[in-house]
Amino acid sequence: MIFRTACAALLFMLTHGCVSDPRSERVISDGRYLMGTVLEITLEGLEPQSAARLLDDLYDVATRLDRLLSIYDPESDVSRLNRAAGRGRQPVDAEVVEILKRSVAYWDLTRGAFDVTIGPLVDLWMAAAGRGAPPTALELAAARERVGSNRISVVSGEGVSLGEAGMKLDLGGIAKGFALDRMLPLLERHGVESALLNFGQSSTWALGAPAGSAGWRLLVRGPEGRYAGLITLRDQALSVSGSQGQWVEIGGRRYGHVIDPRSGEPLMRARQAVVVSRQASLAEALSLALLVLDADTGLSLVAAQPDCEGLLIEGDGELRSTPGWDAAVHFEPLPAPHEAP
Repeated sequence: MIFRTACAALLFMLTHGCVSDPRSERVISDGRYLMGTVLEITLEGLEPQSAARLLDDLYDVATRLDRLLSIYDPESDVSRLNRAAGRGRQPVDAEVVEILKRSVAYWDLTRGAFDVTIGPLVDLWMAAAGRGAPPTALELAAARERVGSNRISVVSGEGVSLGEAGMKLDLGGIAKGFALDRMLPLLERHGVESALLNFGQSSTWALGAPAGSAGWRLLVRGPEGRYAGLITLRDQALSVSGSQGQWVEIGGRRYGHVIDPRSGEPLMRARQAVVVSRQASLAEALSLALLVLDADTGLSLVAAQPDCEGLLIEGDGELRSTPGWDAAVHFEPLPAPHEAP
């Protein structure tokens, strides 16, 4: 089994163009390893002690949600739900109820292209990588029988049930965005007007703008490691999904880590999807759907959602976007030879 990890999708750049703004003298940046990656937070305008307390509160949000949602923690609510699949409704934390409600809604919105019940297919392809041979048609069909978010029953105050034994939730495609959405009210309560929360360089919340700037400026990389362009975010969430950010090699063929829940097959071609929204969890769901769906269908889906825009970068460097993408992020494409380090 061979695993490869591609370079990070984003590189953010702080731009402080107005040193006379007092906020530019109070910039606090920190990072911690949480939810399997690094959460980097930059805050402007707070005194050091206030910023330190707020950072601890923000990191506590991610820590709490990781304990609830991780499939690697056998005591998490999600692990308990997976073990109880097919055995009726189980009590879970209110935040688990909320993220699963969103997940079911996004499954319906994306016509099944985003699906948090994809766990059996992930396990199937991991096992295939371990033995060096793709799954058989019978194995694939059996796994697909246990996938489908329409089999999740969520009742507030009563719990959650997975309708069939062998179902397995995997919230890796939405958990970081959900955590960022949960952090935003904390920033607002503390009167923070300018902040950048960057989760693993794949899910980002950009609040306000750095002192003297129109917004938070980020470089977007394409699937082959080249910089595709520069964007400016202000009061927007961003999600970046790549089809082969991680991949396995089976029988000399490269299989991406993103699996189409509808077919059960991993994506084979390199492409990258970038989506902005007013909600980080929605941006994550849409960026995954944009990878899985054909370009026209995916871009139309993103464009149809309020305050959402998207960019699809193909492996050959072709850029396709929703009609409002350029205006929403002030997109500045870069010439082809800009290689990422």
